[in-house]
Amino acid sequence: MSKKYVLIVDDDPDLVETVCMMLEDKGYEVGKAYDGVEGEEAIKERHPDLLVLDVMMPRKDGYQLCAELKADSATRDIPVILLTAVGEAVPTTSYTHAQGMSTEAEEYIPKPVDSKTLVEAVESFFG
Repeated sequence: MSKKYVLIVDDDPDLVETVCMMLEDKGYEVGKAYDGVEGEEAIKERHPDLLVLDVMMPRKDGYQLCAELKADSATRDIPVILLTAVGEAVPTTSYTHAQGMSTEAEEYIPKPVDSKTLVEAVESFFG
């Protein structure tokens, strides 16, 4: 069986590095991107088996990227775990709870997220 490829897209480099190391230790192949545009390019370059996607990022947010992926027949089957601090940020940003509910992400995890919890969520997809 080939290694599962997980792409982490988040503008928090500490979270990206920590989660990448933990997943690599468990035998996953891991890609990194630090905003939605980089994430989109990484997905085109190599189709991930799973995408961990932050919502609030520069250049292209996670809601927008997730919606685009789910609307495209080439990428709609990629499972998406959305990481979101939107619940806390709704009063001070243009993000809304409705946006989150309208995406077709398979899983939502609130931020701040414990790295171990995130790794367990990734592993649950590959059972």
